[in-house]
Amino acid sequence: MILEMKVPSPGESITEVEIAQWLVAEGDYVEKDQAIAEVDSDKATLELPAEESGTITFKAEEGDAVAVGQVVCLIDTEGKPSGDTVVSEVSEEKKKPEAVVEKEVETTKTYASGSASPAAKKILSEKGIQADSIVGTGRDGRVTKQDAVDAVPSMGTPPTHGTREDSRKKLSMLRRKVAQRLVSAKNETAMLTTFNEVNMSPIFALRNEFKEGFKEKHNVGLGFMSFFTKAVVRALKLFPDVNSMIDGDYQIKYEYCDISVAVSGPKGLMVPVVRNAETLSFRGVETEIKRLAIRARDGKITVDEMTGGTFTISNGGVFGSMLSTPIINPPQSGILGMHNILERPIAVDGKVEIHPMMYLALSYDHRIVDGKESVGFLVAVKEALEDPTNLLMDSDAKKALEL
Repeated sequence: MILEMKVPSPGESITEVEIAQWLVAEGDYVEKDQAIAEVDSDKATLELPAEESGTITFKAEEGDAVAVGQVVCLIDTEGKPSGDTVVSEVSEEKKKPEAVVEKEVETTKTYASGSASPAAKKILSEKGIQADSIVGTGRDGRVTKQDAVDAVPSMGTPPTHGTREDSRKKLSMLRRKVAQRLVSAKNETAMLTTFNEVNMSPIFALRNEFKEGFKEKHNVGLGFMSFFTKAVVRALKLFPDVNSMIDGDYQIKYEYCDISVAVSGPKGLMVPVVRNAETLSFRGVETEIKRLAIRARDGKITVDEMTGGTFTISNGGVFGSMLSTPIINPPQSGILGMHNILERPIAVDGKVEIHPMMYLALSYDHRIVDGKESVGFLVAVKEALEDPTNLLMDSDAKKALEL
């Protein structure tokens, strides 16, 4: 009896697969359920098991694209195994003398070791990598499509001294989600970045004058984030397009300011949200940021506390960053990047003076925020930070700080 073996459906929406590799030779005797081929789809590499025992005849070659349901081989169920056929079934191996099993395993490895699927060969060829230089993770050392994707081209001739070790660790679910969102932001928004710089001397002066009394009375430090949050809230009121998002063919503008603040946690970057920041005082902002930072540090932050922001502030300066182009946190339309503070010479009233300076970067979605609004927003932030007493404290610093 001749049995026609057809390609089974690997899953919904998949209509075609590629014969990655035949795991047996033409005319071999195969056992029922023995893996006879590996097929590649756009989602995974799958093994094709024999439906019956018998001798096999191919109807498709390695590298062929075949439709789901297409006949790829014939199995003659009346065929008999030859004396030197290698049988890979574990149950059969247990019945054989140890020396015979070892010989057969060695033969199988020689057959498959260093081989690569057509999809893997194509990827490796594009990278300029030889298949035999890759340690495959597939059956008997076969180089799979994923091995090829993960392979890194050699940077010249390896040195004869020093170690060449590396390690491989699966990304955490959080890091994989962050990566997915970052790629999505780059691909699905018309992101641009505009820059400016701010003289931090006025804020330094206020903090030097009031930080001790502020800490003593409110049990929280007077940091830079409260000044930046208040400056951002003011700018968002002046330029509401930055405090909006796109929903299909519609623009949604927010009458409130939920400010996402990027903080570093034990599992990576987290972005908790300061809700209704427009209603908070300096003390309120600092207290809420401290609370969220502690929860993030202790691994107690919840998903609800990290979703729903309308604008993001990211402070790369705490890590020493001088300048960067921050990536938008979708579906938001803008993110402000803070950087490190360095004393630099600047011109003041025609004279050169040394002041603590910080570069600011605003990344925005150009689909919804025009260049005029983005530049105006960043200038408004700069103005508020360089004149905080008048523009953020109603000309009364002690009252604004509740001292």
